[in-house]
Amino acid sequence: MNARPSDPVLVSIAGLGTIGLEIAKRLDAGEIAGLSLCAVSARDFDKAAKNIADFENSPSVVPLDEIADTADIVIECLPPSLFTSVASIAIGKGRIFMPLTVGGLLEHMDLVDQARSTGARIIVPTGALLGLDAVRAAAEGEIESVRIVTRKPPDSLIGAPLVSQKNISLEGLDSPKLLFDGPVREAIQGFPANVNVAVALSLAGIGPDKTHIEIWADPAVERNTHTIHVVADSAHLTMTIENIRTEENPRTGRITALSAMAALRRLTAPLVVGS
Repeated sequence: MNARPSDPVLVSIAGLGTIGLEIAKRLDAGEIAGLSLCAVSARDFDKAAKNIADFENSPSVVPLDEIADTADIVIECLPPSLFTSVASIAIGKGRIFMPLTVGGLLEHMDLVDQARSTGARIIVPTGALLGLDAVRAAAEGEIESVRIVTRKPPDSLIGAPLVSQKNISLEGLDSPKLLFDGPVREAIQGFPANVNVAVALSLAGIGPDKTHIEIWADPAVERNTHTIHVVADSAHLTMTIENIRTEENPRTGRITALSAMAALRRLTAPLVVGS
């Protein structure tokens, strides 16, 4: 960030869905001192304008290709198909880029090399997961294996590409159904809106080809649940998180937007806890 200490750090948000709008509201409310929301972008300009109409300091509503023009930090909250459009712009301009659709990075790891040349930084929030600090620490030694078991209510998995392609019926399930068991790199293709947490885990640890995931449609769970198992030379880790879903989007946990806020707070905080 190039801003002087007395200047506000300018933030823009690409995408005003469930997560993006929540982050925007919190920034407008001044929850993080020194950060100011300067611009937002969305596919529906009129809807975006209505969503921010009652903001204390309404940001500009701009096209995606202008989302990084004035911002120091660009937060991406878009559908997977639009990921590269904002990522390449933000990184090309040397901004701090914070992707929520982190699965998009796997097919475009060249963005990391581009960031090195432009001075940009890519900061991936923990999202609806836990323990990435411990996994990063373990990765400084030797990690033998990483597995994540994801269990979600069936309705949050309806419409996933793999479910549609295989014509899997998830209605009326009376017992858990295993939908996928394999490497994260393959999982994100079949569930691009459901397992971004697994991509973040893989990037913190041993990569998307060695990190394995089970995806279950489970009628017995009410919350999106992730259990991580890590075997390393420094520790054996087992961690579980049960995410309360947002009312607007059953695929999304409430903690996802809060995780982005926590990541933003670390950028300006005088005290940072956790590695």
